[in-house]
Amino acid sequence: MDVNAAVAAAAAIAGVLTGVIAMLAFRWSERDQKRPTRTSLHTDPVLPPGVDTVLSVLRSSAVVLDEADAVVKASSAAYALGLVRGGKLAVEPMLQMTRDTRRDGEIRQVELDLPRRGTGRGEALAVSARVAPLGSRLVLLLVEDLTEARRIEAVRRDFVANVSHELKTPVGALSLLSEAVMDASDDPEAVERFAGRMQIEATRLTNLVQELIDLSRVQNDDPLEDAEPVRVDELVAEAVDRCRHQAGTKQITMASNVWAPEGLDQGGGGRRAGGAADLHVWGNRGQLAAALGNLVENAVNYSPARTRVGIAARRISAPGGDMIELAVTDQGIGITDKDKERIFERFYRVDPARSRATGGTGLGLAIVKHVVASHGGEVTVWSAEGQGSTFTLRLPEAGVARDRAQQHPDLDEEAGPSPTSPDSTAAYETLPAPEVLP
Repeated sequence: MDVNAAVAAAAAIAGVLTGVIAMLAFRWSERDQKRPTRTSLHTDPVLPPGVDTVLSVLRSSAVVLDEADAVVKASSAAYALGLVRGGKLAVEPMLQMTRDTRRDGEIRQVELDLPRRGTGRGEALAVSARVAPLGSRLVLLLVEDLTEARRIEAVRRDFVANVSHELKTPVGALSLLSEAVMDASDDPEAVERFAGRMQIEATRLTNLVQELIDLSRVQNDDPLEDAEPVRVDELVAEAVDRCRHQAGTKQITMASNVWAPEGLDQGGGGRRAGGAADLHVWGNRGQLAAALGNLVENAVNYSPARTRVGIAARRISAPGGDMIELAVTDQGIGITDKDKERIFERFYRVDPARSRATGGTGLGLAIVKHVVASHGGEVTVWSAEGQGSTFTLRLPEAGVARDRAQQHPDLDEEAGPSPTSPDSTAAYETLPAPEVLP
């Protein structure tokens, strides 16, 4: 009996101790749950009601900081810009702004240039930062990326400056020539000579204004609104006919595997090449003809006398559907690697002196770029100094482009120049190889 009593007493004592320990553990756990932690301070419930929803729909990068400068909430755009790293605001000027705003409650705004993440080129990221108090403890930082807006503004300023300069040259020449005509009113030969110069300058001014209008139109209009199947051989024939006079004056032979106009090919009469006459592209006929015409005109203007300009067309396979490739090859002065990166810029000229002699405005290739891009294609260039150049247009074939337009009516791709190999026209078996004629 004594042994049983001792065992019972020990069991009772053990039960009491277990209950006490369990109660203490429960109280300790309850106290820990009520104690604020770093994680609980940085979760969404600390934000005022509705703020989280508003921040999620803002285009600006948003960051919310607490009284300890810890990030409570940050949008994905803020992380992409590199504003937040390791739960902290990584831009010291912005961090100082938030502290000043937390101290006096005033709204602050400033524009900053930040280094880009992941680039070693030292390019600056232009941003506008605005800080405002959010409740009694939090501060809201909104950051707007101004890089693209600044780039567009710089392009606009350069464009206006270039246009002003280009217009001033022929206008000034016309003014001086008109004074010379008045002073030489009693000299018929001088009047005739000055009047001829006035006609040249007037033509240059007219061409510049017309190309400015064309460039504005291709940038603002959707060419696929009035799109239609366009025969490639007709585009080539129109482009060649546009340069017939200049080519004949310089004795330049124009060869094509699509269409050989009368008098400009060794064969004499016009002829069509089998296999190329059935090629069609889908788009605005006028804009496509202007783009190809600009390339052929450049090839003639920048080629020496008694050389050859070739125009070739073919169908090529591409992942998104068949493409029509148009190549214009010349034996001109060629383009340096440095200039190839800029030739599609507005008013940029490889040889300004030669451009003045040929009446070039520096807008032709810019128009080509925008026309091809708006039709869902691309333009590439291969060139070597002293050997000539090959400009290649790649456009979706009529059926493929029409299907794309019906599936994506708002499709508007942007393309730019990219280097291509000198073999880009090697598959044009019907195009005679360019050679200097004796």
